[in-house]
Amino acid sequence: MAAQFGRRLAKGAVTTAVAAAAVAALSASQAPGVTDNTQDRQNAGSQPSTEVNPEESATGNSPYYTDLPPLNSPTPSPSTTPGGEGPIGEAEAGIPATVLDAYKKAEAALRESKPGCNLPWQLLAAIGKVESGQARGGRVDADGTTTAPILGPVLNGNGFANISDTDGGEFDGDTSHDRAVGPMQFIPSTWAWAGRDGSGDGTKDPNNIYDAALAAGHYLCRLDRDMSVQKELNRAILSYNQSTEYLNLVLTWLEYYRKGTHEVPDGTGALPSDRSDDNNSGAGGNPSPTPPGTSKPSKPNSTPEGGDSGSPSPGDGDSSTPKPPSSGSPNPPSSPPPSSPPTSPSPSPTDTVTRLENAGTGKLTATAGDAFTEKIAARTETKAGKAVPRVRVRFTIVGDTDATFSGGESIATVVTNRSGVATAPALKAGEKTGEFAVRATVVGRSVPALNFAATVTARQADALARTSDTALTCAPGDEFADQVEVKATYKGAAADGVAATATLITSADDATVNDKGPYFKDADGKTVRTLKDLETDANGLLELPKLYADDTTGTFLLRITTTGGATLTVELKVAAATASPSPSAS
Repeated sequence: MAAQFGRRLAKGAVTTAVAAAAVAALSASQAPGVTDNTQDRQNAGSQPSTEVNPEESATGNSPYYTDLPPLNSPTPSPSTTPGGEGPIGEAEAGIPATVLDAYKKAEAALRESKPGCNLPWQLLAAIGKVESGQARGGRVDADGTTTAPILGPVLNGNGFANISDTDGGEFDGDTSHDRAVGPMQFIPSTWAWAGRDGSGDGTKDPNNIYDAALAAGHYLCRLDRDMSVQKELNRAILSYNQSTEYLNLVLTWLEYYRKGTHEVPDGTGALPSDRSDDNNSGAGGNPSPTPPGTSKPSKPNSTPEGGDSGSPSPGDGDSSTPKPPSSGSPNPPSSPPPSSPPTSPSPSPTDTVTRLENAGTGKLTATAGDAFTEKIAARTETKAGKAVPRVRVRFTIVGDTDATFSGGESIATVVTNRSGVATAPALKAGEKTGEFAVRATVVGRSVPALNFAATVTARQADALARTSDTALTCAPGDEFADQVEVKATYKGAAADGVAATATLITSADDATVNDKGPYFKDADGKTVRTLKDLETDANGLLELPKLYADDTTGTFLLRITTTGGATLTVELKVAAATASPSPSAS
Protein backbone atom coordinates (compact mmCIF):
# COMPACT_ATOMS: atom_id res chain seq x y z
CA MET A 1 0.00 0.00 0.00
CA ALA A 2 2.73 2.44 1.00
CA ALA A 3 4.78 1.66 -2.10
CA GLN A 4 1.84 2.10 -4.44
CA PHE A 5 0.12 5.08 -2.92
CA GLY A 6 3.04 7.10 -1.63
CA ARG A 7 2.69 8.87 1.63
CA ARG A 8 0.34 7.58 4.30
CA LEU A 9 -0.50 9.74 7.26
CA ALA A 10 0.65 8.38 10.57
CA LYS A 11 -2.12 6.88 12.61
CA GLY A 12 -2.91 7.52 16.24
CA ALA A 13 -4.40 10.03 18.57
CA VAL A 14 -1.98 12.82 17.66
CA THR A 15 -2.64 12.57 13.92
CA THR A 16 -6.37 12.26 14.53
CA ALA A 17 -6.36 15.51 16.48
CA VAL A 18 -4.30 17.26 13.81
CA ALA A 19 -6.58 16.02 11.03
CA ALA A 20 -9.68 17.06 12.94
CA ALA A 21 -8.25 20.53 13.44
CA ALA A 22 -7.37 20.75 9.76
CA VAL A 23 -10.89 19.74 8.76
CA ALA A 24 -12.34 22.40 11.03
CA ALA A 25 -9.99 25.06 9.71
CA LEU A 26 -10.50 24.21 6.07
CA SER A 27 -14.25 23.85 6.45
CA ALA A 28 -14.47 27.25 8.09
CA SER A 29 -12.30 28.99 5.50
CA GLN A 30 -13.11 27.12 2.29
CA ALA A 31 -16.62 25.73 2.63
CA PRO A 32 -18.97 28.69 2.97
CA GLY A 33 -22.60 28.11 3.70
CA VAL A 34 -22.18 24.63 5.17
CA THR A 35 -24.47 23.80 8.05
CA ASP A 36 -25.34 20.62 9.86
CA ASN A 37 -29.11 20.85 9.80
CA THR A 38 -30.42 20.32 6.27
CA GLN A 39 -32.92 17.76 5.14
CA ASP A 40 -30.42 16.36 2.67
CA ARG A 41 -28.26 15.03 5.50
CA GLN A 42 -30.71 12.59 7.00
CA ASN A 43 -28.13 9.83 6.96
CA ALA A 44 -25.06 12.05 7.33
CA GLY A 45 -22.38 11.27 9.85
CA SER A 46 -18.95 9.81 10.18
CA GLN A 47 -20.27 6.29 9.86
CA PRO A 48 -21.19 4.98 6.41
CA SER A 49 -24.93 4.94 5.99
CA THR A 50 -26.65 1.56 5.99
CA GLU A 51 -29.85 2.91 4.51
CA VAL A 52 -30.33 4.62 1.16
CA ASN A 53 -32.11 7.96 1.36
CA PRO A 54 -35.14 8.64 -0.88
CA GLU A 55 -32.90 10.86 -3.02
CA GLU A 56 -30.68 7.96 -4.00
CA SER A 57 -26.94 8.31 -3.51
CA ALA A 58 -24.82 8.01 -6.66
CA THR A 59 -22.28 5.91 -4.79
CA GLY A 60 -24.60 4.05 -2.44
CA ASN A 61 -22.84 6.02 0.32
CA SER A 62 -19.69 3.98 -0.28
CA PRO A 63 -16.39 4.85 1.49
CA TYR A 64 -14.26 7.65 0.08
CA TYR A 65 -10.79 9.15 0.49
CA THR A 66 -10.41 11.64 3.33
CA ASP A 67 -7.02 13.12 2.47
CA LEU A 68 -7.02 16.91 2.80
CA PRO A 69 -5.41 19.37 0.38
CA PRO A 70 -2.34 21.29 1.55
CA LEU A 71 -3.12 24.30 3.70
CA ASN A 72 -1.18 26.60 1.37
CA SER A 73 -2.74 27.61 -1.93
CA PRO A 74 -1.53 25.82 -5.08
CA THR A 75 0.69 27.52 -7.61
CA PRO A 76 -1.71 28.66 -10.36
CA SER A 77 0.89 28.53 -13.15
CA PRO A 78 3.74 26.29 -12.02
CA SER A 79 7.14 26.98 -13.42
CA THR A 80 9.28 24.33 -15.02
CA THR A 81 12.40 22.68 -13.72
CA PRO A 82 15.67 23.87 -15.32
CA GLY A 83 15.91 20.68 -17.35
CA GLY A 84 12.30 20.98 -18.52
CA GLU A 85 11.34 17.67 -16.90
CA GLY A 86 8.06 18.92 -15.40
CA PRO A 87 6.24 21.57 -13.41
CA ILE A 88 7.22 22.83 -10.01
CA GLY A 89 4.24 23.24 -7.70
CA GLU A 90 2.05 21.48 -5.21
CA ALA A 91 1.80 17.79 -6.15
CA GLU A 92 -1.82 17.71 -5.01
CA ALA A 93 -2.69 20.47 -7.50
CA GLY A 94 -1.56 18.29 -10.41
CA ILE A 95 -4.33 16.46 -12.28
CA PRO A 96 -3.52 13.72 -14.82
CA ALA A 97 -3.86 14.99 -18.38
CA THR A 98 -6.60 12.64 -19.61
CA VAL A 99 -8.61 12.99 -16.40
CA LEU A 100 -8.37 16.78 -16.54
CA ASP A 101 -9.42 16.75 -20.19
CA ALA A 102 -12.48 14.64 -19.31
CA TYR A 103 -13.56 17.08 -16.60
CA LYS A 104 -13.23 20.08 -18.89
CA LYS A 105 -15.08 18.40 -21.74
CA ALA A 106 -17.89 17.44 -19.37
CA GLU A 107 -18.15 21.07 -18.23
CA ALA A 108 -18.33 22.23 -21.87
CA ALA A 109 -21.04 19.67 -22.69
CA LEU A 110 -23.12 20.70 -19.67
CA ARG A 111 -22.71 24.36 -20.60
CA GLU A 112 -24.50 23.53 -23.86
CA SER A 113 -27.15 21.09 -22.61
CA LYS A 114 -27.84 22.56 -19.14
CA PRO A 115 -26.50 26.13 -19.09
CA GLY A 116 -28.52 27.00 -16.00
CA CYS A 117 -26.54 24.48 -13.93
CA ASN A 118 -23.29 26.52 -14.07
CA LEU A 119 -21.23 23.40 -13.38
CA PRO A 120 -17.50 24.10 -12.87
CA TRP A 121 -15.11 21.35 -13.90
CA GLN A 122 -13.34 21.85 -10.57
CA LEU A 123 -16.38 20.30 -8.85
CA LEU A 124 -15.94 17.14 -10.90
CA ALA A 125 -12.25 17.20 -10.04
CA ALA A 126 -13.05 17.52 -6.33
CA ILE A 127 -15.41 14.55 -6.43
CA GLY A 128 -12.99 12.55 -8.58
CA LYS A 129 -10.25 13.23 -6.04
CA VAL A 130 -12.35 12.09 -3.10
CA GLU A 131 -13.84 9.08 -4.87
CA SER A 132 -10.83 7.55 -6.62
CA GLY A 133 -7.80 9.83 -6.30
CA GLN A 134 -8.34 11.03 -9.90
CA ALA A 135 -8.65 7.50 -11.32
CA ARG A 136 -5.76 6.27 -9.15
CA GLY A 137 -3.43 9.03 -10.24
CA GLY A 138 -4.51 8.85 -13.88
CA ARG A 139 -4.06 5.14 -14.52
CA VAL A 140 -6.12 5.20 -17.71
CA ASP A 141 -5.46 4.20 -21.31
CA ALA A 142 -5.47 6.53 -24.31
CA ASP A 143 -9.27 6.35 -24.52
CA GLY A 144 -9.74 7.22 -20.84
CA THR A 145 -10.63 3.74 -19.57
CA THR A 146 -9.03 2.66 -16.30
CA THR A 147 -6.27 0.11 -16.74
CA ALA A 148 -7.74 -1.95 -13.88
CA PRO A 149 -11.22 -1.96 -12.32
CA ILE A 150 -11.87 0.50 -9.49
CA LEU A 151 -14.41 -1.13 -7.18
CA GLY A 152 -15.80 -0.13 -3.81
CA PRO A 153 -16.60 -2.60 -1.01
CA VAL A 154 -19.49 -5.03 -1.26
CA LEU A 155 -22.64 -3.16 -0.23
CA ASN A 156 -24.07 -5.97 1.87
CA GLY A 157 -25.22 -3.95 4.89
CA ASN A 158 -22.18 -4.88 6.97
CA GLY A 159 -21.00 -1.37 7.79
CA PHE A 160 -22.29 -0.04 4.48
CA ALA A 161 -25.60 0.31 2.67
CA ASN A 162 -27.36 -2.96 1.86
CA ILE A 163 -27.97 -2.93 -1.89
CA SER A 164 -28.81 -6.23 -3.57
CA ASP A 165 -27.41 -6.87 -7.03
CA THR A 166 -29.10 -4.86 -9.78
CA ASP A 167 -26.89 -5.48 -12.83
CA GLY A 168 -26.26 -9.24 -12.75
CA GLY A 169 -22.61 -8.44 -12.07
CA GLU A 170 -22.20 -6.72 -15.46
CA PHE A 171 -20.29 -3.73 -14.11
CA ASP A 172 -19.08 -4.78 -10.66
CA GLY A 173 -18.61 -8.54 -11.13
CA ASP A 174 -20.85 -9.25 -8.11
CA THR A 175 -24.14 -11.10 -8.58
CA SER A 176 -25.17 -10.85 -4.92
CA HIS A 177 -24.74 -7.18 -4.04
CA ASP A 178 -23.86 -3.96 -5.80
CA ARG A 179 -20.51 -2.19 -5.55
CA ALA A 180 -19.47 1.30 -6.58
CA VAL A 181 -17.67 1.23 -9.92
CA GLY A 182 -15.14 3.35 -11.79
CA PRO A 183 -13.31 6.64 -11.23
CA MET A 184 -16.51 8.46 -10.17
CA GLN A 185 -17.79 5.45 -8.14
CA PHE A 186 -21.31 4.96 -9.47
CA ILE A 187 -23.36 2.05 -8.17
CA PRO A 188 -24.85 0.03 -11.06
CA SER A 189 -28.47 0.98 -10.28
CA THR A 190 -27.60 4.67 -10.57
CA TRP A 191 -25.44 4.16 -13.65
CA ALA A 192 -28.41 2.48 -15.34
CA TRP A 193 -30.10 5.86 -15.74
CA ALA A 194 -27.31 8.36 -15.16
CA GLY A 195 -24.72 6.77 -17.46
CA ARG A 196 -23.53 8.84 -20.43
CA ASP A 197 -21.32 8.34 -23.48
CA GLY A 198 -18.75 11.07 -23.00
CA SER A 199 -16.06 9.40 -25.08
CA GLY A 200 -18.22 9.16 -28.20
CA ASP A 201 -17.58 5.45 -28.77
CA GLY A 202 -21.25 4.49 -28.61
CA THR A 203 -21.09 2.85 -25.18
CA LYS A 204 -21.68 4.01 -21.60
CA ASP A 205 -18.86 2.63 -19.48
CA PRO A 206 -18.51 3.65 -15.79
CA ASN A 207 -14.83 2.67 -16.02
CA ASN A 208 -14.19 5.33 -18.67
CA ILE A 209 -13.34 8.75 -17.22
CA TYR A 210 -15.01 10.63 -20.11
CA ASP A 211 -18.26 8.68 -19.67
CA ALA A 212 -18.11 8.84 -15.87
CA ALA A 213 -17.30 12.57 -15.70
CA LEU A 214 -20.16 13.49 -18.03
CA ALA A 215 -22.52 11.23 -16.09
CA ALA A 216 -21.46 12.83 -12.80
CA GLY A 217 -22.11 16.26 -14.27
CA HIS A 218 -25.61 15.33 -15.39
CA TYR A 219 -26.28 13.67 -12.03
CA LEU A 220 -25.29 16.80 -10.12
CA CYS A 221 -27.24 19.08 -12.46
CA ARG A 222 -30.52 17.17 -12.38
CA LEU A 223 -33.64 18.66 -10.78
CA ASP A 224 -32.69 22.00 -12.39
CA ARG A 225 -29.97 22.66 -9.80
CA ASP A 226 -27.73 25.71 -10.11
CA MET A 227 -24.18 25.09 -8.86
CA SER A 228 -23.61 28.83 -8.45
CA VAL A 229 -26.13 28.79 -5.57
CA GLN A 230 -24.44 27.46 -2.42
CA LYS A 231 -27.54 25.72 -1.07
CA GLU A 232 -28.14 23.88 -4.33
CA LEU A 233 -24.44 23.03 -4.64
CA ASN A 234 -24.56 21.49 -1.17
CA ARG A 235 -27.62 19.45 -2.05
CA ALA A 236 -26.01 18.18 -5.23
CA ILE A 237 -22.88 17.03 -3.38
CA LEU A 238 -24.93 15.41 -0.61
CA SER A 239 -26.94 13.52 -3.22
CA TYR A 240 -23.65 11.98 -4.35
CA ASN A 241 -22.79 10.70 -0.87
CA GLN A 242 -25.00 11.55 2.09
CA SER A 243 -22.42 12.54 4.67
CA THR A 244 -21.65 15.91 6.20
CA GLU A 245 -17.94 15.05 6.24
CA TYR A 246 -18.14 14.18 2.56
CA LEU A 247 -19.79 17.51 1.79
CA ASN A 248 -17.15 19.51 3.66
CA LEU A 249 -14.32 17.52 2.10
CA VAL A 250 -15.56 17.98 -1.48
CA LEU A 251 -16.13 21.70 -0.91
CA THR A 252 -12.59 21.99 0.45
CA TRP A 253 -11.08 20.33 -2.63
CA LEU A 254 -13.33 22.43 -4.87
CA GLU A 255 -11.94 25.65 -3.43
CA TYR A 256 -8.40 24.30 -3.59
CA TYR A 257 -8.69 23.44 -7.29
CA ARG A 258 -10.31 26.79 -8.02
CA LYS A 259 -7.17 28.51 -6.79
CA GLY A 260 -5.02 26.81 -9.39
CA THR A 261 -4.15 23.45 -10.92
CA HIS A 262 -1.74 22.11 -13.47
CA GLU A 263 -1.62 19.13 -15.78
CA VAL A 264 0.63 16.13 -15.04
CA PRO A 265 1.26 13.04 -17.17
CA ASP A 266 -1.18 10.15 -16.82
CA GLY A 267 -0.20 7.72 -14.10
CA THR A 268 1.84 10.28 -12.13
CA GLY A 269 -0.87 11.98 -10.09
CA ALA A 270 -0.61 12.21 -6.31
CA LEU A 271 -2.33 9.24 -4.69
CA PRO A 272 -4.51 9.37 -1.56
CA SER A 273 -3.96 7.14 1.43
CA ASP A 274 -6.73 7.60 4.00
CA ARG A 275 -10.26 6.37 3.62
CA SER A 276 -13.47 6.96 5.52
CA ASP A 277 -13.74 3.28 6.43
CA ASP A 278 -10.28 3.04 8.03
CA ASN A 279 -10.60 2.39 11.76
CA ASN A 280 -7.83 4.86 12.59
CA SER A 281 -8.45 7.40 9.88
CA GLY A 282 -8.25 10.92 11.14
CA ALA A 283 -11.38 12.02 9.32
CA GLY A 284 -12.90 8.74 8.41
CA GLY A 285 -15.71 6.53 9.45
CA ASN A 286 -16.22 4.02 12.21
CA PRO A 287 -16.78 0.59 10.68
CA SER A 288 -17.85 -2.38 12.71
CA PRO A 289 -14.91 -3.60 14.81
CA THR A 290 -13.37 -7.01 14.29
CA PRO A 291 -14.48 -9.44 17.00
CA PRO A 292 -11.64 -10.63 19.25
CA GLY A 293 -9.99 -13.77 18.02
CA THR A 294 -10.90 -13.20 14.38
CA SER A 295 -9.37 -11.37 11.47
CA LYS A 296 -10.70 -9.72 8.37
CA PRO A 297 -8.76 -10.81 5.29
CA SER A 298 -8.47 -8.41 2.42
CA LYS A 299 -10.72 -9.09 -0.51
CA PRO A 300 -9.56 -8.57 -4.12
CA ASN A 301 -10.83 -5.37 -5.70
CA SER A 302 -12.65 -4.40 -2.50
CA THR A 303 -11.22 -0.91 -2.21
CA PRO A 304 -11.54 2.10 -4.46
CA GLU A 305 -7.98 1.45 -5.60
CA GLY A 306 -9.03 -1.89 -7.06
CA GLY A 307 -7.95 -4.00 -4.09
CA ASP A 308 -4.19 -3.55 -4.37
CA SER A 309 -3.99 -2.60 -0.73
CA GLY A 310 -3.06 -5.12 1.88
CA SER A 311 -5.34 -3.48 4.41
CA PRO A 312 -8.57 -5.23 5.33
CA SER A 313 -11.89 -4.08 4.00
CA PRO A 314 -14.74 -3.72 6.49
CA GLY A 315 -17.66 -6.02 5.99
CA ASP A 316 -15.77 -8.79 4.15
CA GLY A 317 -16.53 -11.37 6.81
CA ASP A 318 -14.32 -13.56 8.98
CA SER A 319 -12.18 -16.44 7.82
CA SER A 320 -10.00 -17.36 10.78
CA THR A 321 -10.80 -20.26 13.11
CA PRO A 322 -10.40 -19.95 16.91
CA LYS A 323 -7.44 -21.94 18.18
CA PRO A 324 -8.31 -24.96 20.33
CA PRO A 325 -7.03 -24.88 23.90
CA SER A 326 -3.48 -26.22 24.31
CA SER A 327 -2.91 -29.57 26.04
CA GLY A 328 -1.20 -27.77 28.90
CA SER A 329 -4.21 -25.62 29.71
CA PRO A 330 -5.52 -26.24 33.21
CA ASN A 331 -8.89 -27.92 33.57
CA PRO A 332 -9.62 -28.44 29.89
CA PRO A 333 -13.33 -28.83 29.24
CA SER A 334 -14.51 -32.39 28.97
CA SER A 335 -16.86 -31.49 26.16
CA PRO A 336 -17.34 -28.50 23.87
CA PRO A 337 -19.49 -25.77 25.37
CA PRO A 338 -22.99 -25.66 23.98
CA SER A 339 -23.33 -23.27 21.10
CA SER A 340 -26.32 -21.17 20.26
CA PRO A 341 -28.19 -22.27 17.17
CA PRO A 342 -27.40 -20.06 14.18
CA THR A 343 -29.97 -17.38 13.59
CA SER A 344 -31.19 -16.48 10.14
CA PRO A 345 -30.76 -12.84 9.22
CA SER A 346 -33.93 -10.80 9.24
CA PRO A 347 -35.31 -10.29 5.75
CA SER A 348 -34.76 -6.86 4.26
CA PRO A 349 -37.83 -4.78 3.37
CA THR A 350 -37.23 -5.61 -0.29
CA ASP A 351 -37.39 -9.33 0.45
CA THR A 352 -40.95 -9.00 1.79
CA VAL A 353 -42.40 -7.36 -1.32
CA THR A 354 -44.66 -9.60 -3.41
CA ARG A 355 -46.41 -7.09 -5.66
CA LEU A 356 -46.59 -3.55 -6.97
CA GLU A 357 -49.89 -1.68 -7.02
CA ASN A 358 -51.01 1.57 -8.63
CA ALA A 359 -51.00 4.22 -5.88
CA GLY A 360 -53.68 6.43 -7.40
CA THR A 361 -52.14 7.37 -10.75
CA GLY A 362 -54.82 8.59 -13.15
CA LYS A 363 -54.87 8.98 -16.92
CA LEU A 364 -51.52 10.10 -18.31
CA THR A 365 -52.00 12.48 -21.24
CA ALA A 366 -50.01 15.51 -22.33
CA THR A 367 -49.54 17.68 -25.38
CA ALA A 368 -46.17 17.42 -27.12
CA GLY A 369 -43.55 19.46 -25.29
CA ASP A 370 -45.66 19.90 -22.15
CA ALA A 371 -45.33 18.32 -18.71
CA PHE A 372 -47.79 15.65 -17.64
CA THR A 373 -49.97 17.04 -14.87
CA GLU A 374 -50.41 13.58 -13.32
CA LYS A 375 -47.51 11.99 -11.43
CA ILE A 376 -46.84 8.25 -11.46
CA ALA A 377 -46.95 6.52 -8.08
CA ALA A 378 -46.53 2.83 -7.21
CA ARG A 379 -46.95 1.08 -3.86
CA THR A 380 -44.97 -1.94 -2.69
CA GLU A 381 -46.97 -4.51 -0.74
CA THR A 382 -46.48 -7.80 1.08
CA LYS A 383 -48.56 -10.88 0.35
CA ALA A 384 -50.97 -9.75 3.06
CA GLY A 385 -51.36 -6.34 1.42
CA LYS A 386 -49.23 -4.45 3.93
CA ALA A 387 -47.28 -1.48 2.59
CA VAL A 388 -43.48 -1.82 2.60
CA PRO A 389 -41.34 1.31 3.14
CA ARG A 390 -37.65 1.77 2.26
CA VAL A 391 -37.82 -0.23 -0.97
CA ARG A 392 -36.25 1.01 -4.19
CA VAL A 393 -38.60 1.18 -7.15
CA ARG A 394 -37.25 1.81 -10.63
CA PHE A 395 -39.37 3.66 -13.20
CA THR A 396 -38.35 3.09 -16.83
CA ILE A 397 -39.82 4.83 -19.88
CA VAL A 398 -40.34 2.24 -22.63
CA GLY A 399 -41.62 2.52 -26.19
CA ASP A 400 -40.99 4.75 -29.19
CA THR A 401 -41.00 8.10 -27.42
CA ASP A 402 -38.74 10.99 -26.51
CA ALA A 403 -40.59 11.68 -23.27
CA THR A 404 -38.31 11.99 -20.23
CA PHE A 405 -38.41 12.48 -16.50
CA SER A 406 -37.37 15.87 -15.13
CA GLY A 407 -33.66 16.27 -15.73
CA GLY A 408 -33.80 14.51 -19.10
CA GLU A 409 -33.50 10.92 -17.83
CA SER A 410 -35.46 7.90 -19.05
CA ILE A 411 -34.90 5.91 -15.84
CA ALA A 412 -35.46 7.03 -12.26
CA THR A 413 -35.07 5.11 -9.00
CA VAL A 414 -37.11 6.20 -6.00
CA VAL A 415 -37.31 4.80 -2.46
CA THR A 416 -40.77 4.14 -1.05
CA ASN A 417 -41.95 6.34 1.82
CA ARG A 418 -43.56 5.26 5.08
CA SER A 419 -46.74 4.41 3.20
CA GLY A 420 -44.83 2.17 0.81
CA VAL A 421 -45.36 4.63 -2.05
CA ALA A 422 -42.72 5.63 -4.58
CA THR A 423 -43.57 8.65 -6.71
CA ALA A 424 -41.66 9.06 -9.96
CA PRO A 425 -40.21 12.46 -10.95
CA ALA A 426 -42.38 14.67 -13.13
CA LEU A 427 -42.84 13.27 -16.63
CA LYS A 428 -42.41 15.56 -19.63
CA ALA A 429 -43.66 14.86 -23.13
CA GLY A 430 -41.28 15.14 -26.06
CA GLU A 431 -42.18 15.97 -29.65
CA LYS A 432 -43.06 12.42 -30.68
CA THR A 433 -46.78 11.78 -30.48
CA GLY A 434 -48.44 8.49 -29.66
CA GLU A 435 -48.51 5.99 -26.82
CA PHE A 436 -45.74 4.68 -24.60
CA ALA A 437 -45.45 3.18 -21.12
CA VAL A 438 -43.67 3.78 -17.84
CA ARG A 439 -42.68 0.48 -16.24
CA ALA A 440 -42.24 0.18 -12.49
CA THR A 441 -40.10 -2.62 -11.05
CA VAL A 442 -38.68 -3.42 -7.62
CA VAL A 443 -34.90 -3.17 -7.56
CA GLY A 444 -33.35 -6.38 -6.23
CA ARG A 445 -36.62 -8.32 -6.19
CA SER A 446 -38.34 -10.32 -8.92
CA VAL A 447 -42.00 -9.36 -8.83
CA PRO A 448 -44.33 -8.62 -11.76
CA ALA A 449 -43.74 -5.20 -13.26
CA LEU A 450 -46.42 -2.53 -13.18
CA ASN A 451 -47.03 -0.62 -16.42
CA PHE A 452 -48.55 2.85 -16.70
CA ALA A 453 -49.90 3.79 -20.15
CA ALA A 454 -49.20 7.33 -21.35
CA THR A 455 -50.23 9.28 -24.44
CA VAL A 456 -48.66 12.29 -26.12
CA THR A 457 -50.99 14.27 -28.38
CA ALA A 458 -49.94 16.72 -31.08
CA ARG A 459 -49.78 20.44 -30.32
CA GLN A 460 -53.08 22.04 -31.15
CA ALA A 461 -54.70 25.34 -32.06
CA ASP A 462 -58.40 26.15 -31.80
CA ALA A 463 -58.29 29.57 -33.49
CA LEU A 464 -56.46 31.28 -36.35
CA ALA A 465 -56.43 34.99 -37.24
CA ARG A 466 -54.52 37.22 -39.63
CA THR A 467 -52.13 39.64 -38.03
CA SER A 468 -53.00 42.35 -40.58
CA ASP A 469 -56.23 43.50 -42.25
CA THR A 470 -54.52 44.76 -45.41
CA ALA A 471 -56.34 43.58 -48.57
CA LEU A 472 -54.34 41.05 -50.59
CA THR A 473 -54.43 42.13 -54.22
CA CYS A 474 -52.26 41.58 -57.27
CA ALA A 475 -52.20 42.25 -61.02
CA PRO A 476 -52.18 39.26 -63.42
CA GLY A 477 -48.74 37.77 -63.87
CA ASP A 478 -47.38 39.76 -60.92
CA GLU A 479 -46.63 38.94 -57.25
CA PHE A 480 -48.58 39.92 -54.13
CA ALA A 481 -46.95 42.78 -52.26
CA ASP A 482 -47.86 41.42 -48.82
CA GLN A 483 -47.23 37.96 -47.39
CA VAL A 484 -49.92 36.17 -45.41
CA GLU A 485 -49.17 35.97 -41.69
CA VAL A 486 -51.49 34.33 -39.13
CA LYS A 487 -51.42 33.71 -35.39
CA ALA A 488 -52.56 30.41 -33.86
CA THR A 489 -53.97 30.25 -30.33
CA TYR A 490 -55.22 27.49 -28.05
CA LYS A 491 -57.64 28.46 -25.29
CA GLY A 492 -56.57 32.05 -25.78
CA ALA A 493 -52.82 31.43 -25.47
CA ALA A 494 -50.28 31.43 -28.29
CA ALA A 495 -50.03 27.94 -29.78
CA ASP A 496 -46.40 27.25 -30.62
CA GLY A 497 -45.13 24.36 -32.69
CA VAL A 498 -48.55 23.61 -34.20
CA ALA A 499 -48.56 21.82 -37.56
CA ALA A 500 -50.42 23.62 -40.34
CA THR A 501 -51.33 23.23 -44.02
CA ALA A 502 -52.05 26.01 -46.55
CA THR A 503 -54.07 25.22 -49.70
CA LEU A 504 -55.41 27.38 -52.57
CA ILE A 505 -58.89 25.86 -52.82
CA THR A 506 -61.46 25.90 -55.62
CA SER A 507 -64.29 27.48 -53.61
CA ALA A 508 -65.68 27.85 -50.11
CA ASP A 509 -67.67 24.64 -50.60
CA ASP A 510 -65.01 22.78 -52.57
CA ALA A 511 -61.69 22.25 -50.78
CA THR A 512 -59.97 20.62 -53.73
CA VAL A 513 -56.85 22.34 -54.99
CA ASN A 514 -57.45 25.07 -57.52
CA ASP A 515 -55.64 24.62 -60.83
CA LYS A 516 -55.52 28.30 -61.68
CA GLY A 517 -55.07 31.64 -60.00
CA PRO A 518 -52.53 32.49 -57.25
CA TYR A 519 -49.75 30.04 -56.39
CA PHE A 520 -46.58 29.53 -54.34
CA LYS A 521 -43.17 28.50 -55.65
CA ASP A 522 -41.12 25.59 -54.39
CA ALA A 523 -37.34 25.58 -53.99
CA ASP A 524 -36.93 24.92 -57.71
CA GLY A 525 -39.26 27.76 -58.69
CA LYS A 526 -42.08 25.41 -59.75
CA THR A 527 -45.73 26.22 -59.14
CA VAL A 528 -47.32 24.68 -56.03
CA ARG A 529 -50.76 25.39 -54.56
CA THR A 530 -50.52 23.29 -51.37
CA LEU A 531 -47.95 23.76 -48.58
CA LYS A 532 -47.58 21.04 -45.98
CA ASP A 533 -45.38 20.58 -42.90
CA LEU A 534 -45.80 24.17 -41.85
CA GLU A 535 -45.37 25.00 -38.14
CA THR A 536 -46.08 28.00 -35.94
CA ASP A 537 -43.15 29.59 -34.17
CA ALA A 538 -42.62 30.14 -30.44
CA ASN A 539 -45.16 33.00 -30.50
CA GLY A 540 -47.77 31.04 -32.43
CA LEU A 541 -47.04 32.97 -35.64
CA LEU A 542 -46.89 31.51 -39.14
CA GLU A 543 -45.76 33.54 -42.16
CA LEU A 544 -46.42 31.97 -45.55
CA PRO A 545 -44.04 32.33 -48.51
CA LYS A 546 -44.69 34.88 -51.24
CA LEU A 547 -47.74 34.43 -53.45
CA TYR A 548 -47.74 34.91 -57.22
CA ALA A 549 -50.56 35.32 -59.76
CA ASP A 550 -51.02 33.78 -63.19
CA ASP A 551 -53.01 35.50 -65.93
CA THR A 552 -56.41 34.54 -64.47
CA THR A 553 -58.32 37.34 -62.83
CA GLY A 554 -60.93 37.04 -60.09
CA THR A 555 -61.30 36.37 -56.38
CA PHE A 556 -59.55 33.28 -55.01
CA LEU A 557 -59.44 31.54 -51.62
CA LEU A 558 -56.50 30.43 -49.49
CA ARG A 559 -57.41 28.04 -46.66
CA ILE A 560 -55.11 27.40 -43.66
CA THR A 561 -55.81 24.55 -41.25
CA THR A 562 -53.99 23.35 -38.12
CA THR A 563 -53.88 20.34 -35.86
CA GLY A 564 -56.74 20.74 -33.44
CA GLY A 565 -59.24 21.95 -36.07
CA ALA A 566 -58.47 25.66 -36.39
CA THR A 567 -59.32 26.95 -39.88
CA LEU A 568 -58.96 30.32 -41.61
CA THR A 569 -59.97 31.25 -45.18
CA VAL A 570 -58.27 34.27 -46.75
CA GLU A 571 -59.45 36.14 -49.89
CA LEU A 572 -56.98 36.89 -52.69
CA LYS A 573 -57.93 39.23 -55.58
CA VAL A 574 -56.29 39.33 -58.98
CA ALA A 575 -57.40 42.23 -61.16
CA ALA A 576 -55.99 44.25 -64.06
CA ALA A 577 -54.79 47.70 -63.14
CA THR A 578 -57.25 50.51 -63.99
CA ALA A 579 -55.84 52.90 -66.60
CA SER A 580 -55.69 56.58 -65.59
CA PRO A 581 -57.82 58.94 -67.88
CA SER A 582 -55.88 61.09 -70.33
CA PRO A 583 -55.80 64.82 -69.48
CA SER A 584 -58.23 66.95 -71.63
CA ALA A 585 -56.80 69.37 -74.18
CA SER A 586 -56.72 72.96 -73.08
